[in-house]
Amino acid sequence: MKKKKLPGENISLKTKKNEAEAIMEWLNCQSNLMDSIRYLIENEIRANGVRNLQQFIPADRNFPLTGPVTGEAGAAAPAYAQGLSETAAAAAPPEEEEIDEEDIESWI
Repeated sequence: MKKKKLPGENISLKTKKNEAEAIMEWLNCQSNLMDSIRYLIENEIRANGVRNLQQFIPADRNFPLTGPVTGEAGAAAPAYAQGLSETAAAAAPPEEEEIDEEDIESWI
């Protein structure tokens, strides 16, 4: 049985050896990776509740990660066809916030 994660505990993430260049670029672009991941999780929960995504995401996700994903006749595909919830796709990106030493100490 998988150990339950508790607040404040570390989690580990590992990229695939053949990870898409766009994913690596996104990861390297984040100034606070955990907060960025948290934001994506919050949008998923708002849109769909708490669920095991492995039961809903397609195993084969070979759609392009750069530029718009298009549907029939070149029209922009709806957010769910791009692997995004409509709520997450419509959410405005958060403003960049200053992080000070006190913030970092509270995370440790």
